[in-house]
Amino acid sequence: MQESQINLAIQAIASSKKLSVRRAAKIYNIPHTTLTYRIAGRTPKAGSRSIHCKMTELEEKSLFQYIIDMDERGFSPRISDVEDMANYILETRGAKKVGIGFIETRKSIRLN
Repeated sequence: MQESQINLAIQAIASSKKLSVRRAAKIYNIPHTTLTYRIAGRTPKAGSRSIHCKMTELEEKSLFQYIIDMDERGFSPRISDVEDMANYILETRGAKKVGIGFIETRKSIRLN
């Protein structure tokens, strides 16, 4: 809902030279700072990954697919195995190791 309001406000500002950012924010009922940041090019939080995510989406999908493949073959990996796999992926690109809560924060992984 708010995303569409922000886009409408940005279009209104672009089409009217007399409309200020504060006035557009008031008309479209959105915070003027949010509108200012978006005009400056900042991406919305909903569309960006957390700074706490060490693995990219592609790396996580690859890891999850590997876990599924192993499970289908009858070799269900333990939590320590998944951590080792994640750390290996991160090590190949020189990133830091995953933290203790890596598995707990991934709700799509259910291990025994």
